[in-house]
Amino acid sequence: MTTPVPAIPRSLFAFSIFYGGMVCIAGVLGNKQVSLGPISLLGPLVGIGPLAVEAGIFAFLLLVVVSSAVAELHGRTTANRLVQVGFVPLVASILLSVVVLAAPAAPEMEPARRDAFALMMGGTPRIWLGGIVAYGISQTLNVTIFSWLKRNERGGLLWLRAGIASILSQIVDTLLFVTIAFYGVFPIGALLAGQMLAKVTLSAVLVPPLIYLVVGIGRRLDRG
Repeated sequence: MTTPVPAIPRSLFAFSIFYGGMVCIAGVLGNKQVSLGPISLLGPLVGIGPLAVEAGIFAFLLLVVVSSAVAELHGRTTANRLVQVGFVPLVASILLSVVVLAAPAAPEMEPARRDAFALMMGGTPRIWLGGIVAYGISQTLNVTIFSWLKRNERGGLLWLRAGIASILSQIVDTLLFVTIAFYGVFPIGALLAGQMLAKVTLSAVLVPPLIYLVVGIGRRLDRG
């Protein structure tokens, strides 16, 4: 007699697919620097340039929200497993990029398109290593802080737990990635300060409302 396999909760199945997609697209979006509009003025107030951030931060904030939502709905162990599984699409996308970049372009491909693709998808080993290390440590830290706060707050203050976990994990993410990728290449002090301030601001503004939306979607999926 075979033992029945437990059904995977619908929310976990849906969030896992979404999470994997965000892991892959974050690196592509990161090739564009975006202005933060009025938030950009915070930079000159603290003695650095106008704030800008790589667009990949929006995908990473969604990763933070989804991993926190999984921790809220299914526990810390499941959320950490989701983060670990995320290494698969992350590493696979990097390896596939290396292979595609090494492959010769078709002669009929427009030179401008070929060069733009190589510029956008190319990266140094330090940048790729920084992305992998920063992803693993910062996402695990996010789940750990969120779960610890949940236990101490007895499950309340969802918005605050998600916001604090996101802010701290994004600070660590920026510190690790910028240091590994660019230390010794050029001075990184101003870059670190600007990126941290921008990501902390975005985490404080975007994560609290998003966590309620994603947790609500998860609960609805599981009820259905």
